Amino acid sequence: MSITTAVPPARREAHEPPEARGLARDAVRMLVASLDAGLTHARARDLPDHLRAGDVLVVNTSATLPAALPARRADDSVLMLHLSTPCGGDAGWVVELRERGERFAGARAGETLALPADARATLLAPYLGGARLWLAQLHTGARPLLDYLGEHGAPIRYGYVERSWPLADYQTVFAIQPGSAEMPSAGRPFTPELVTALVARGIAIVPVTLHTGVSSQEAGELPYPERYAVPAPTARLVNAARAGGGRVVAVGTTVVRALETVAEHDGTIRAGAGRTRHVVTPQTGVRAVDGLLTGWHEPAATHLLMLVAVAGRALVDASYRAAAREGYAWHEFGDLNLILP
Repeated sequence: MSITTAVPPARREAHEPPEARGLARDAVRMLVASLDAGLTHARARDLPDHLRAGDVLVVNTSATLPAALPARRADDSVLMLHLSTPCGGDAGWVVELRERGERFAGARAGETLALPADARATLLAPYLGGARLWLAQLHTGARPLLDYLGEHGAPIRYGYVERSWPLADYQTVFAIQPGSAEMPSAGRPFTPELVTALVARGIAIVPVTLHTGVSSQEAGELPYPERYAVPAPTARLVNAARAGGGRVVAVGTTVVRALETVAEHDGTIRAGAGRTRHVVTPQTGVRAVDGLLTGWHEPAATHLLMLVAVAGRALVDASYRAAAREGYAWHEFGDLNLILP
Protein backbone atom coordinates (compact mmCIF):
# COMPACT_ATOMS: atom_id res chain seq x y z
CA MET A 1 0.00 0.00 0.00
CA SER A 2 1.32 3.45 -0.88
CA ILE A 3 1.87 5.77 2.07
CA THR A 4 1.46 8.96 0.09
CA THR A 5 -1.89 10.62 0.67
CA ALA A 6 -3.60 12.65 -2.02
CA VAL A 7 -2.60 16.10 -0.79
CA PRO A 8 -2.52 18.91 -3.35
CA PRO A 9 0.86 20.69 -3.42
CA ALA A 10 -0.54 23.99 -2.13
CA ARG A 11 -0.56 23.84 1.66
CA ARG A 12 0.38 26.24 4.42
CA GLU A 13 3.21 25.63 6.88
CA ALA A 14 2.92 26.96 10.43
CA HIS A 15 6.06 29.09 10.75
CA GLU A 16 5.50 30.14 14.36
CA PRO A 17 3.31 29.36 17.38
CA PRO A 18 -0.32 30.44 16.97
CA GLU A 19 0.15 32.93 19.82
CA ALA A 20 2.56 34.82 17.54
CA ARG A 21 -0.25 34.95 14.97
CA GLY A 22 -2.65 36.47 17.49
CA LEU A 23 -4.42 33.21 18.34
CA ALA A 24 -4.90 31.45 21.65
CA ARG A 25 -3.62 27.89 21.78
CA ASP A 26 -7.15 26.50 21.67
CA ALA A 27 -8.18 28.76 18.77
CA VAL A 28 -6.31 26.78 16.10
CA ARG A 29 -8.53 25.22 13.47
CA MET A 30 -9.78 21.66 13.75
CA LEU A 31 -11.16 19.63 10.88
CA VAL A 32 -13.53 16.98 12.25
CA ALA A 33 -13.64 13.90 10.02
CA SER A 34 -16.30 11.33 10.85
CA LEU A 35 -17.13 8.09 9.10
CA ASP A 36 -20.78 8.87 9.81
CA ALA A 37 -21.02 12.67 9.54
CA GLY A 38 -18.34 13.58 6.98
CA LEU A 39 -16.21 16.73 7.36
CA THR A 40 -16.86 19.67 9.70
CA HIS A 41 -14.73 22.78 10.22
CA ALA A 42 -14.28 23.84 13.84
CA ARG A 43 -11.75 25.14 16.38
CA ALA A 44 -9.80 23.22 19.00
CA ARG A 45 -11.89 24.83 21.75
CA ASP A 46 -14.97 23.21 20.17
CA LEU A 47 -13.66 19.73 21.00
CA PRO A 48 -16.24 19.16 23.80
CA ASP A 49 -19.03 19.65 21.27
CA HIS A 50 -17.77 16.74 19.19
CA LEU A 51 -17.38 14.28 22.05
CA ARG A 52 -19.93 12.95 24.51
CA ALA A 53 -20.17 12.01 28.17
CA GLY A 54 -18.49 8.68 28.76
CA ASP A 55 -15.80 9.21 26.12
CA VAL A 56 -12.20 9.16 27.30
CA LEU A 57 -9.33 11.23 25.93
CA VAL A 58 -5.90 9.69 26.39
CA VAL A 59 -3.06 12.24 26.50
CA ASN A 60 0.73 12.05 26.49
CA THR A 61 2.49 13.46 29.57
CA SER A 62 5.96 13.51 28.01
CA ALA A 63 7.74 16.87 28.15
CA THR A 64 9.94 18.15 25.36
CA LEU A 65 13.70 18.28 25.84
CA PRO A 66 15.95 21.09 24.55
CA ALA A 67 17.45 18.31 22.42
CA ALA A 68 19.38 20.29 19.77
CA LEU A 69 23.08 21.05 20.31
CA PRO A 70 25.70 22.67 18.07
CA ALA A 71 28.42 20.12 17.29
CA ARG A 72 31.84 21.02 15.87
CA ARG A 73 33.78 18.56 13.71
CA ALA A 74 37.57 18.29 13.58
CA ASP A 75 37.62 20.49 10.45
CA ASP A 76 35.77 23.23 12.40
CA SER A 77 32.55 22.80 10.42
CA VAL A 78 29.48 23.02 12.64
CA LEU A 79 26.52 20.65 12.54
CA MET A 80 23.40 20.36 14.66
CA LEU A 81 23.21 17.28 16.84
CA HIS A 82 19.65 16.19 17.62
CA LEU A 83 19.25 13.82 20.55
CA SER A 84 16.48 11.34 19.83
CA THR A 85 16.21 8.58 22.41
CA PRO A 86 18.53 6.99 24.99
CA CYS A 87 19.95 3.63 24.02
CA GLY A 88 22.76 1.49 25.39
CA GLY A 89 23.33 2.90 28.86
CA ASP A 90 23.02 6.23 30.62
CA ALA A 91 25.26 8.11 28.17
CA GLY A 92 24.29 6.26 24.99
CA TRP A 93 21.87 8.07 22.71
CA VAL A 94 20.41 7.70 19.26
CA VAL A 95 21.19 10.97 17.48
CA GLU A 96 20.66 12.67 14.14
CA LEU A 97 23.10 15.06 12.49
CA ARG A 98 21.91 17.91 10.31
CA GLU A 99 23.69 20.60 8.31
CA ARG A 100 21.85 23.78 7.34
CA GLY A 101 18.59 22.01 8.04
CA GLU A 102 19.29 18.95 5.92
CA ARG A 103 20.36 15.47 6.96
CA PHE A 104 24.16 15.21 7.12
CA ALA A 105 25.50 12.09 5.43
CA GLY A 106 29.23 12.60 5.89
CA ALA A 107 29.70 11.30 9.43
CA ARG A 108 31.85 8.28 10.20
CA ALA A 109 32.09 5.77 13.03
CA GLY A 110 34.59 6.77 15.70
CA GLU A 111 34.28 10.49 14.98
CA THR A 112 34.16 12.77 18.02
CA LEU A 113 32.16 15.99 17.91
CA ALA A 114 32.83 18.90 20.24
CA LEU A 115 29.76 20.14 22.10
CA PRO A 116 29.34 23.33 24.16
CA ALA A 117 31.14 23.69 27.51
CA ASP A 118 33.79 21.04 26.82
CA ALA A 119 31.29 18.22 26.33
CA ARG A 120 31.59 15.84 23.40
CA ALA A 121 29.78 13.11 21.48
CA THR A 122 31.46 10.09 19.92
CA LEU A 123 29.68 8.40 17.02
CA LEU A 124 29.77 4.64 17.54
CA ALA A 125 27.78 3.07 14.70
CA PRO A 126 24.79 3.68 12.44
CA TYR A 127 21.59 2.91 14.31
CA LEU A 128 19.66 -0.19 13.23
CA GLY A 129 21.75 -0.39 10.09
CA GLY A 130 20.33 2.81 8.60
CA ALA A 131 22.04 5.88 7.18
CA ARG A 132 20.20 8.68 9.03
CA LEU A 133 20.61 7.94 12.74
CA TRP A 134 23.68 7.15 14.82
CA LEU A 135 24.32 5.54 18.17
CA ALA A 136 26.51 7.99 20.05
CA GLN A 137 28.20 8.17 23.43
CA LEU A 138 27.74 11.51 25.21
CA HIS A 139 30.34 12.90 27.60
CA THR A 140 29.09 15.78 29.75
CA GLY A 141 31.41 15.27 32.71
CA ALA A 142 29.83 15.35 36.13
CA ARG A 143 26.82 17.31 34.87
CA PRO A 144 23.53 15.37 34.62
CA LEU A 145 22.37 15.37 31.02
CA LEU A 146 19.08 17.14 31.72
CA ASP A 147 20.92 19.94 33.50
CA TYR A 148 23.40 20.19 30.65
CA LEU A 149 20.66 20.36 28.03
CA GLY A 150 18.80 22.96 30.06
CA GLU A 151 21.86 25.19 29.94
CA HIS A 152 23.15 24.54 26.41
CA GLY A 153 20.41 22.87 24.37
CA ALA A 154 17.53 24.28 22.35
CA PRO A 155 14.31 22.80 21.00
CA ILE A 156 14.71 20.94 17.72
CA ARG A 157 13.64 23.27 14.93
CA TYR A 158 13.20 22.56 11.23
CA GLY A 159 13.44 24.94 8.30
CA TYR A 160 9.76 25.85 8.15
CA VAL A 161 10.07 27.46 11.62
CA GLU A 162 11.93 30.60 10.69
CA ARG A 163 13.26 31.68 14.10
CA SER A 164 13.90 30.18 17.52
CA TRP A 165 11.17 30.05 20.17
CA PRO A 166 11.43 29.32 23.91
CA LEU A 167 11.17 25.76 25.15
CA ALA A 168 7.86 26.68 26.82
CA ASP A 169 6.34 27.07 23.36
CA TYR A 170 7.18 23.41 22.72
CA GLN A 171 5.45 22.09 25.85
CA THR A 172 1.87 20.92 26.26
CA VAL A 173 -0.30 21.55 29.28
CA PHE A 174 0.09 17.84 30.13
CA ALA A 175 3.93 17.80 30.08
CA ILE A 176 5.39 16.53 33.36
CA GLN A 177 8.05 13.95 32.43
CA PRO A 178 11.02 15.20 30.34
CA GLY A 179 11.98 12.82 27.60
CA SER A 180 10.68 13.72 24.12
CA ALA A 181 13.04 14.91 21.41
CA GLU A 182 10.11 16.75 19.86
CA MET A 183 6.80 17.95 21.23
CA PRO A 184 3.82 15.56 21.28
CA SER A 185 2.14 18.34 19.38
CA ALA A 186 -1.47 17.11 19.23
CA GLY A 187 -1.75 18.13 22.89
CA ARG A 188 -0.46 21.67 22.35
CA PRO A 189 -3.86 23.33 21.71
CA PHE A 190 -5.21 22.19 25.09
CA THR A 191 -5.55 24.89 27.72
CA PRO A 192 -6.72 24.69 31.35
CA GLU A 193 -10.04 26.15 30.20
CA LEU A 194 -10.46 23.48 27.51
CA VAL A 195 -9.57 20.72 29.96
CA THR A 196 -12.16 22.07 32.41
CA ALA A 197 -14.82 22.22 29.71
CA LEU A 198 -14.16 18.62 28.72
CA VAL A 199 -14.31 17.30 32.28
CA ALA A 200 -17.50 19.31 32.93
CA ARG A 201 -19.11 17.47 30.01
CA GLY A 202 -18.29 14.08 31.52
CA ILE A 203 -15.34 13.38 29.24
CA ALA A 204 -12.46 11.75 31.09
CA ILE A 205 -8.82 12.66 30.46
CA VAL A 206 -6.26 9.99 31.33
CA PRO A 207 -2.46 9.86 30.87
CA VAL A 208 0.09 7.68 29.16
CA THR A 209 3.70 8.52 28.43
CA LEU A 210 5.56 7.99 25.19
CA HIS A 211 8.85 9.80 24.74
CA THR A 212 9.04 10.69 21.07
CA GLY A 213 12.20 10.55 18.99
CA VAL A 214 13.06 12.84 16.09
CA SER A 215 10.24 12.99 13.55
CA SER A 216 12.29 13.64 10.43
CA GLN A 217 11.92 10.12 9.05
CA GLU A 218 12.60 9.78 5.36
CA ALA A 219 9.83 8.62 3.07
CA GLY A 220 8.69 5.15 4.02
CA GLU A 221 10.95 4.87 7.09
CA LEU A 222 9.15 3.07 9.90
CA PRO A 223 9.15 4.45 13.46
CA TYR A 224 11.95 3.06 15.60
CA PRO A 225 11.70 1.90 19.23
CA GLU A 226 10.46 4.50 21.74
CA ARG A 227 10.00 4.47 25.52
CA TYR A 228 6.45 4.26 26.83
CA ALA A 229 4.42 3.70 29.99
CA VAL A 230 0.71 2.96 30.36
CA PRO A 231 -0.24 3.21 34.07
CA ALA A 232 -2.63 0.73 35.67
CA PRO A 233 -5.24 3.42 36.52
CA THR A 234 -5.28 4.49 32.87
CA ALA A 235 -5.80 0.89 31.75
CA ARG A 236 -8.70 0.49 34.17
CA LEU A 237 -10.40 3.73 33.12
CA VAL A 238 -10.00 3.06 29.39
CA ASN A 239 -11.40 -0.44 29.77
CA ALA A 240 -14.29 0.81 31.88
CA ALA A 241 -15.13 3.51 29.34
CA ARG A 242 -15.16 0.98 26.51
CA ALA A 243 -17.32 -1.42 28.53
CA GLY A 244 -19.78 1.41 29.17
CA GLY A 245 -20.10 2.35 25.51
CA GLY A 246 -17.68 5.28 25.56
CA ARG A 247 -15.19 6.00 22.82
CA VAL A 248 -11.42 5.97 23.34
CA VAL A 249 -9.89 8.97 21.56
CA ALA A 250 -6.11 9.24 21.42
CA VAL A 251 -4.54 12.70 21.52
CA GLY A 252 -1.70 12.17 19.09
CA THR A 253 -0.14 9.31 17.18
CA THR A 254 2.20 8.75 20.14
CA VAL A 255 -0.77 7.79 22.30
CA VAL A 256 -2.06 5.40 19.64
CA ARG A 257 1.31 3.66 19.57
CA ALA A 258 1.42 3.33 23.36
CA LEU A 259 -2.13 2.00 23.67
CA GLU A 260 -1.86 -0.42 20.79
CA THR A 261 1.37 -1.77 22.26
CA VAL A 262 -0.53 -3.00 25.33
CA ALA A 263 -3.85 -3.86 23.65
CA GLU A 264 -5.33 -7.33 23.76
CA HIS A 265 -7.18 -8.83 20.80
CA ASP A 266 -10.54 -7.79 22.26
CA GLY A 267 -9.46 -4.13 22.58
CA THR A 268 -8.88 -4.10 26.33
CA ILE A 269 -5.54 -2.75 27.46
CA ARG A 270 -3.19 -3.69 30.25
CA ALA A 271 -0.64 -1.65 32.14
CA GLY A 272 2.84 -1.81 30.69
CA ALA A 273 6.11 0.02 30.25
CA GLY A 274 9.30 -0.40 28.29
CA ARG A 275 10.44 0.25 24.74
CA THR A 276 7.85 -0.34 22.05
CA ARG A 277 8.59 -1.61 18.56
CA HIS A 278 4.92 -1.82 17.60
CA VAL A 279 4.05 -0.08 14.32
CA VAL A 280 0.39 0.63 13.58
CA THR A 281 -0.56 0.06 9.94
CA PRO A 282 -3.77 -0.80 8.10
CA GLN A 283 -2.59 -4.40 8.23
CA THR A 284 -2.17 -4.48 12.02
CA GLY A 285 -5.29 -2.38 12.53
CA VAL A 286 -6.25 -0.71 15.80
CA ARG A 287 -7.85 -2.51 18.73
CA ALA A 288 -7.92 -0.04 21.62
CA VAL A 289 -8.52 3.27 19.84
CA ASP A 290 -11.78 4.52 18.35
CA GLY A 291 -10.75 8.06 17.41
CA LEU A 292 -7.68 10.23 17.02
CA LEU A 293 -6.84 13.90 17.44
CA THR A 294 -3.69 14.68 15.48
CA GLY A 295 -1.86 17.32 13.48
CA TRP A 296 -1.25 17.34 9.74
CA HIS A 297 1.52 15.08 8.49
CA GLU A 298 3.70 15.17 5.39
CA PRO A 299 2.17 13.27 2.42
CA ALA A 300 4.82 10.54 2.55
CA ALA A 301 5.00 10.23 6.35
CA THR A 302 4.63 6.77 7.83
CA HIS A 303 2.26 8.27 10.43
CA LEU A 304 -0.38 8.36 7.70
CA LEU A 305 -0.55 4.57 7.80
CA MET A 306 -1.79 4.93 11.37
CA LEU A 307 -4.47 7.40 10.30
CA VAL A 308 -5.61 5.02 7.58
CA ALA A 309 -5.74 2.22 10.16
CA VAL A 310 -8.11 4.33 12.28
CA ALA A 311 -10.27 5.95 9.60
CA GLY A 312 -9.75 4.23 6.26
CA ARG A 313 -8.03 5.58 3.19
CA ALA A 314 -11.04 7.40 1.69
CA LEU A 315 -11.72 9.56 4.78
CA VAL A 316 -8.03 10.38 5.29
CA ASP A 317 -7.67 11.43 1.65
CA ALA A 318 -10.83 13.55 1.84
CA SER A 319 -9.57 15.22 5.02
CA TYR A 320 -6.20 16.10 3.53
CA ARG A 321 -7.71 17.46 0.34
CA ALA A 322 -10.07 19.65 2.39
CA ALA A 323 -7.26 20.81 4.69
CA ALA A 324 -5.08 21.83 1.77
CA ARG A 325 -7.97 23.53 0.00
CA GLU A 326 -9.01 25.50 3.10
CA GLY A 327 -5.50 26.52 4.15
CA TYR A 328 -5.10 24.50 7.34
CA ALA A 329 -1.64 24.90 8.86
CA TRP A 330 0.77 21.96 9.00
CA HIS A 331 3.28 20.77 11.61
CA GLU A 332 3.73 21.26 15.36
CA PHE A 333 2.40 24.83 15.54
CA GLY A 334 -0.41 24.13 13.11
CA ASP A 335 -4.01 23.00 13.09
CA LEU A 336 -5.72 19.76 14.07
CA ASN A 337 -7.56 16.83 12.54
CA LEU A 338 -10.11 15.03 14.74
CA ILE A 339 -10.99 11.59 13.38
CA LEU A 340 -14.09 9.96 14.86
CA PRO A 341 -16.13 6.82 14.09
